[in-house]
Amino acid sequence: MNTGVPASAYLALALILFCIGLYGALTKRNTVIVLISIELMLNAVNINLVTFSKFGLTPSIDGQIFTLFAMAVAAAEASVGLAILISLYRNRKTVNIDEMDIMKN
Repeated sequence: MNTGVPASAYLALALILFCIGLYGALTKRNTVIVLISIELMLNAVNINLVTFSKFGLTPSIDGQIFTLFAMAVAAAEASVGLAILISLYRNRKTVNIDEMDIMKN
């Protein structure tokens, strides 16, 4: 008898995290908050991958391996995003998304 946490609890957690991240990415104007929100959405996807890896029709370790690769890509994305943000801040002296129109000039 399995008395562990059901898959629906993991999926509900991932749904809540993804919705919070989506809300932050669409409504906030601070670039740092938007980057954090995107990372939150990626973590929700990783929770789904691990959940379906464990509770899927054919449980295997494939979802967990894919999650590790996704986490590596997310870490690289975060470092590149922060480097671009620091560069833009040095030039514009702001982290407001509405004022990041450097390509228009």
